Amino acid sequence: MSAGQIAALIAAGAFVLLVLLVAIPLLKLGRTLDEATIAIRKAHENTDPLLAGANETITHVNTQLERVDGITANAQAVSGNVSALSSVFTATLGGPLVKTAALSYGISKAIRVRRKKKAAKLADAGSRPARKRGKK
Repeated sequence: MSAGQIAALIAAGAFVLLVLLVAIPLLKLGRTLDEATIAIRKAHENTDPLLAGANETITHVNTQLERVDGITANAQAVSGNVSALSSVFTATLGGPLVKTAALSYGISKAIRVRRKKKAAKLADAGSRPARKRGKK
């Protein structure tokens, strides 16, 4: 054997060793990809019931929201009716009530003034004879 043939054998052996060193990580990578594929397949199989449950939940929530919308509309109508009723009450009874309150206040004040005058007259009438006696 010549030196060139020996060098070729060494180069071929090194190449085989290099292929073996690269083949081991490639085989491990292939197994990892197979496991990842299996995991993705299982996850895909498990998402169908999850999505069906989510769809059912969303349908139920939409039904409840429609009910709440109806209740809100009714409450808004009731508040509008109450507002209109209070406006009508204020317009029809507010003026006369204010006038009645003013009249009753005026009458009670006049009665108080009259009572004070009457009390003052009585007190003045009762004190006049005492003054006359004091002057004598």
